[in-house]
Amino acid sequence: MVWDEFKDTAGERRLFQRRALVMLVMVFLVLAGLLGRMYQLQLVEHETYTTLSDKNRVQVQSVPPPRGLVYDRSNLLLAENRPVFSVTIVPERVDDMAATLTGLQAILDVSEEDRQRFERRLDEYRRPFEAIPLSYDLSEDEIARLSVRRHEFPGVEVQAELVRHYPHSELTAHALGYVGRINRDELARIDPVNYAGTNYIGKSGIERFYEQVLHGQVGYQNVETNARGRILRVLERENPVPGEDLQLHLDLRLQRKAHELLEGRRGTIVAIEPSTGGILALASVPSFDSNKFVTGISAREYRKLSTDIDQPLFNRALRGQYPPGSTIKPMMAVAALDSGVTTREKEIWDPGYYQLQDSGRRWRDWLRSGHGWVDLIEAVAESCDTYFYEMGVEMGVDTMHHYLSAFGFGEDATLDVSGALEGILPSREWKRANRDEPWYPGDSVNMSIGQGFFLATPLQLATATSLIANRGVWVEPRLLKDIKGERSVQEFLPAQTHKPLTLKNPDDWEYVIDTMEAVMHGAKGTARRAGAGASYRMAGKTGTAQVFSLGQDEEYDAEEIRERLRDHALFVGFAPTDEPKIAVAVIVENGGGGSAVAAPVARELFDAWLEDFPAADHAPLVEPDADGGSL
Repeated sequence: MVWDEFKDTAGERRLFQRRALVMLVMVFLVLAGLLGRMYQLQLVEHETYTTLSDKNRVQVQSVPPPRGLVYDRSNLLLAENRPVFSVTIVPERVDDMAATLTGLQAILDVSEEDRQRFERRLDEYRRPFEAIPLSYDLSEDEIARLSVRRHEFPGVEVQAELVRHYPHSELTAHALGYVGRINRDELARIDPVNYAGTNYIGKSGIERFYEQVLHGQVGYQNVETNARGRILRVLERENPVPGEDLQLHLDLRLQRKAHELLEGRRGTIVAIEPSTGGILALASVPSFDSNKFVTGISAREYRKLSTDIDQPLFNRALRGQYPPGSTIKPMMAVAALDSGVTTREKEIWDPGYYQLQDSGRRWRDWLRSGHGWVDLIEAVAESCDTYFYEMGVEMGVDTMHHYLSAFGFGEDATLDVSGALEGILPSREWKRANRDEPWYPGDSVNMSIGQGFFLATPLQLATATSLIANRGVWVEPRLLKDIKGERSVQEFLPAQTHKPLTLKNPDDWEYVIDTMEAVMHGAKGTARRAGAGASYRMAGKTGTAQVFSLGQDEEYDAEEIRERLRDHALFVGFAPTDEPKIAVAVIVENGGGGSAVAAPVARELFDAWLEDFPAADHAPLVEPDADGGSL
């Protein structure tokens, strides 16, 4: 009874009710908060968190476009893409890079040089999460070994990619150029969106000049990945647009013929189709295997190429600057006739030398006894230096420079050949700026026969010869013939800037061509042996360029001079004379006389282009009979 007097049952009930109400309110508020948060997450911010979730599961990958192919004028393949399997590593997904590399070396044929190259690229600037190749062109056995243990190497993948391949690499290396991996400087100037996923870019030649056409447009794909970043499936894909295929004027048969003719020697051959300006052959010998540069040439191999005394990496056709020698005489003849310095009837006496003053220095003719009385045709046909010495002094440097620049000397006159040098076409201003000396009459003497300061590239000599073949009509040289797509060739070629070389007397073109015909077919022509027996008429000019200077009374003796100090053999010409289909420039370094060495090479090229190839194209097909013979 005492206990009941102190217990307040009603108060306790009220207290419990208040506490229960507070708890219910708190539970309700918590539930309301959870429901509100769920509403915000599931409805209001649904797209945001779906995107964040997909980023952990779905990735957007760039799909590089297949690079456009390159064909010759007969649709023979010059540059293709072949599938190659390579091991790549994404550094951001690798916890222990050193252990990963060591483990890969244990199961794959990864050389120490491959590892060093990978580590260099690892330190270079690159795109985030960009895969870095470790080893190229895996064998099937290597792919199988890595596939079995791929779970041990997070961030390591075997990627199949299309890699550039040149089926005729040594024949076309200097004309086509090559592609290589994108470096830091190139990465800074290219479109990062369109080149996402692309590892290669044109480094030289056609591959570089037409990079925009050959590359194509990048594609994309959404892929689902697991926690380790491995691709489980492709969810969505936008295919890339392949690069355009190119057809060149280059003829693989003529290119091969040019290399065969120069085999074992150092030199270059450039052949142009005068009517179109198409470059039919661009050979520089010795050459190199351009495929080695695509995926990365080893330091040992590159050192071997770069230190080779014969300079196989040097593009002689575009960057070789040689004294043009007597090959310049037809152009000088045009200049002398049009400027009025000489006429068709004018004759001079050649005693075997030329003097500015009676007691002054003697500039020797190649024929020590002299040619006697010669006119312009005989001077070109017999390559009489004395005739051109006198003409050069009378014209002076200003007139010679004016006409020779109209032939394209002293500039890069091509439309789509990258890397060509301009040579040196000297003038008063050039000598003052480069030698800090005035122009002397003796400089004009040297310039008149393509010596002295005058330097030209083989491509410039072929271009100037093509201008004579076209009777003064400029058609600037180019390699591109057609784009196998919707784009126009003219869309990517620079506009032609050269005007026709118009002479006061247009018949002078024919007269100068007659002088070049006399070189090949005349009784005393310097290349009469090369022109003998031809079924067509050809025009040409031989040349011999000194590598070093002789004293006034010294005589040249090839037997007593080291091979690399001997004269260069040169030849320029075109055929047939009336309707030219090919113009060539041939230079054989340290080959000796142009008439004995370079002219026969040109004759074989003419025969191949005008007779052998057309005959092969029109030869009847021979079908085998049942016994394997011919019907």
